[in-house]
Amino acid sequence: MTNSNSRLVYSDEIGTNCQKCGKVLKKCSCQTASKTGDGQVRVERQTKGRKGKGVSLISGLPLAAAELKALAKELKQRCGCGGTVKDGVIEIQTDQRDLLIAELQKKGYQAKKAGG
Repeated sequence: MTNSNSRLVYSDEIGTNCQKCGKVLKKCSCQTASKTGDGQVRVERQTKGRKGKGVSLISGLPLAAAELKALAKELKQRCGCGGTVKDGVIEIQTDQRDLLIAELQKKGYQAKKAGG
């Protein structure tokens, strides 16, 4: 027996699912591009939450998840270190921002240093 007098007042689930596959956006694998922003690729150094160890973060790349992973692999091999891809951001475990910017510019991206 349903109550015809009831209606939805508030829900935080509306708009958080992918329109293509129906999964939650954070777990969606069909999403074609990450956060594109202003089209500028930014390379920054961060130590927050890493016990003083510096990592280089590369954000703003308009690539799909598989392409991001492949690019991260190339950059890790070029720097000779480890890294990962999290939430559309490539993390490289080194502070070789100048080398990373040069490699990204060779591939045709407008890369620049961000942060301090």
